[in-house]
Amino acid sequence: MNLISTTTSAPVLLIAVLLVAGCSSIGKTVDPSKYDTLSCTELNSALGTNAGEISQTAITRGKVANTSVPRWLLGGSRVKTAVANRETARIDRLKHQQDAIAAARVRKCQRSAG
Repeated sequence: MNLISTTTSAPVLLIAVLLVAGCSSIGKTVDPSKYDTLSCTELNSALGTNAGEISQTAITRGKVANTSVPRWLLGGSRVKTAVANRETARIDRLKHQQDAIAAARVRKCQRSAG
């Protein structure tokens, strides 16, 4: 009985991860000019939110990478790799966004502090 519940939960988990990961990484691009209009407080908040998103995405990527895919599930390893790669690409986009926010914060907030 335990074998049945373990083997049937892996495909369900994999499908759920695909749906969540697929929806979470749909085309977000970095527009550095939009950060120039934000205040220092808003930039700090955006930087914190961005860092949280990077952490959450890294956790999700780790869970996907550590998922055990049964051998009988054809293409399961390729799907797992594709999802992990998608999460890696999302982390890269978030890091670029974080760099843009940090640069805007340095330009805008360092002048008023000194």
